[in-house]
Amino acid sequence: MGNKTHYTKAGWLIDGSGAPIQKRVLLTVTNGIIENISPYRKDTLPAPRLVTDLSRCTLLPPLVDCHVHLTLSGSTDRRVRELQMEGDYDICRHHIEDHLHYLFSHGVLAVRDGGDHFSHTLLYKTQSEQSGTGKDPVIIKTTGTALHKKNRYGTFLGKAVSGNEKLETAVKNILSSADHIKLIHSGINSLTEFGTETAAQFSLEELQHIITLAQSRGKKVMVHANGKVPVELALQAGCHSIEHGFFMGDENLRRMADTRTVWIPTAVTMKAALDNLEFAHGVGKADVIARTLDHQLQQLAKARQYGVRVATGTDSGCSGIIHGESAAEEIKLFLQAGYSLSEAIECATSQGAELLGIDQLSTIKKGMPAHFIVARATPAMVPRKLSYLEAVYLHGKPCDKSFFNKL
Repeated sequence: MGNKTHYTKAGWLIDGSGAPIQKRVLLTVTNGIIENISPYRKDTLPAPRLVTDLSRCTLLPPLVDCHVHLTLSGSTDRRVRELQMEGDYDICRHHIEDHLHYLFSHGVLAVRDGGDHFSHTLLYKTQSEQSGTGKDPVIIKTTGTALHKKNRYGTFLGKAVSGNEKLETAVKNILSSADHIKLIHSGINSLTEFGTETAAQFSLEELQHIITLAQSRGKKVMVHANGKVPVELALQAGCHSIEHGFFMGDENLRRMADTRTVWIPTAVTMKAALDNLEFAHGVGKADVIARTLDHQLQQLAKARQYGVRVATGTDSGCSGIIHGESAAEEIKLFLQAGYSLSEAIECATSQGAELLGIDQLSTIKKGMPAHFIVARATPAMVPRKLSYLEAVYLHGKPCDKSFFNKL
């Protein structure tokens, strides 16, 4: 049949590497692989029948959300949330399918799920892979269920463990089927008292043992940790990513830079709490939440200064945090913290892809599959336009609109 070559001209290209934005580029795609990327002039373009004209658009890699909960919808209705947490697999399966469509329509093509109590997301992924239908173009990495200590925060996300034997058994069970381990190592932020920190859930020795077991299976450990001590212990133990990291302090940020540990700041959680305060049934104070968000953005600015590896994650599915659209909101917060657009997109694409081990979604460059999302916008308009994408391209071809528009 021979090689099939097609060309796409783009007004702007943000390649996901953190490099400056390129203007007026031509992508040469052969058999779904990017063969070349170069500037173009009107007099050097191939025949019009071979060229897709996206000259009014910005191209960027598919987004990666490194912290989601696919069984939950983000509803602020307490009863709805309880039903989703308690629902059987058939109910949750439909929620997961809907959430994958929301993610896809916003250009999020890979997610790392942080667990649910009954491991419904893991079952969904397993059944989807076994069926071989490939109907979901969103790559799912999931822990199945998260681990936390008995009588501590985390019941709705996973299993409580106590005692060394039970902990080791639980870890080995997860490693046998899941993509990674999720540990809940602290409580959550207080929405009524600024800067409150909770005690660590696991000892340093327990953390080290869990991480050693995971690494022996070639898998990574994500650690929910807020506050100085929980984050410090997780970093000392050699965890692969810190989730949230509110109020972890300057020294821990420097440790992250030194150890190359990835930070997932989930700043959008506080923005969502502030935006949805009227639905919080009296839980939360606007001034405390606003200060917490500002403090997290200050930490994010320092992370940029120190060279911390940062990837975007939203905690979508939690109250007020909607799958898909929250990814754009997190990028906006990165910009607010002082990241350039290219840097913010790098955090939302290649940094997350590397953490999740998804090479095909890292950057738009020669030799890579021609996967990219298209925003009909100048770069300055990109964060907002992620909620109104023009198209999603896989292997150089636009995805079926019937899937893209199913909302």
